[in-house]
Amino acid sequence: MRPEPGQVLHFSEDPGIARFVPHVAATSTRTEPLVWAVDHDRAPDYWFPRQCPRAMAWLIAGTTGDDRDRILGPGGGTRVHAIEYGWLEAIRTVHLYAYRLPADRFTPIGDPEPHAHAAREPVTPLGPPEPVGDLFALHDEAGIQLRVLPTLWPFWDAVTASSLGFSGIRLRNARPRAD
Repeated sequence: MRPEPGQVLHFSEDPGIARFVPHVAATSTRTEPLVWAVDHDRAPDYWFPRQCPRAMAWLIAGTTGDDRDRILGPGGGTRVHAIEYGWLEAIRTVHLYAYRLPADRFTPIGDPEPHAHAAREPVTPLGPPEPVGDLFALHDEAGIQLRVLPTLWPFWDAVTASSLGFSGIRLRNARPRAD
């Protein structure tokens, strides 16, 4: 489930959104009301239930061989997503939808690399939302490791100290760090 040329995607568990209106996201550090979407490369970051904490890492130009072997592992491909065991049932049963939106209404957000796209005006989807389907199958088809861990924190600490690209979403919902 990725956007086609000229599109960005918004993922939601709500199949009834007729129009996206800019708002200030509760988790955003930005105070400007925006409509959020993602492009082809970042779409897999959202193949999860909305509230599911996830830590993700992928190869970038400066990734060292040691970091690749240590984080991705042998035969690990180029990308890994990690979740906690407590989210397996939600991933199996969530009804997730993708809204296709016109990319020309959005501006890339993020520095140095864009991680999302934002619009400052209301946006109408290009058609009805599409069921995303089996989230495990999406990861498999995309060649993305899906790692299930008791807690995300040791993995997150290793990833953020590595030379890989990384992103963490909804980490506040992860199990607390062990003392």
